[in-house]
Amino acid sequence: MLTQRVVASAQKVVKRNIGILAPAFQEAKDPIQQLFIDKIREYKSKSSGGKLVDATPEILREKQSELDRVAKQFALKGDATEFPKFQFKDPEVEK
Repeated sequence: MLTQRVVASAQKVVKRNIGILAPAFQEAKDPIQQLFIDKIREYKSKSSGGKLVDATPEILREKQSELDRVAKQFALKGDATEFPKFQFKDPEVEK
């Protein structure tokens, strides 16, 4: 009975995912849609390494000044774009 539920749920998920992804696998019939798809693919090819796409030196300076402002406002140490590292210590238990 449990395996039937799991199989039924998996079938629903697969059908739903195929339904969502089906338009992505089709070719665009409208030239506007094709242009949009081409631009997305172009952007994907340019955006490697997590850097800004087509960033001018002025934009990079503005980004750095904003990062410096946030670091100063929140008293951050190190890189402001780095995810914080948490350290959880077990509390001491009295016997």
